[in-house]
Amino acid sequence: MSERGPSRGEVWRAQVGEPPRPHWVVVVSPDTRNHHRNIQTVLVVSFTNKLRAGPTTLILDPDETGLPNRSCLRGHFIQPLYKSRLVERLPRTLSERRMRELCLAIRRSFDPDAPADSL
Repeated sequence: MSERGPSRGEVWRAQVGEPPRPHWVVVVSPDTRNHHRNIQTVLVVSFTNKLRAGPTTLILDPDETGLPNRSCLRGHFIQPLYKSRLVERLPRTLSERRMRELCLAIRRSFDPDAPADSL
């Protein structure tokens, strides 16, 4: 993990689940949390290669993520992850627009009043 810690919008290879398995994730928690030395976790959403469109998903092309194939982020699978499980940071960060869209997808997973259309 980098010295400053992970930052919002960064794509990381991480050890996710029990038992831990390698997965690509994007950090969605605010940097005030991510860079705080006493907070040991970040909030992430894992990438999947199962492309399913829906109100809580976001499909991304490789040029946006740095991953080898098109991928999908499912906002309904947001989870805390220990910073120590972040293994490798990709050089690409998701755009502000895509992060807003992902946050809206996360919100739609729990808020019935969330806007139905994208930003």
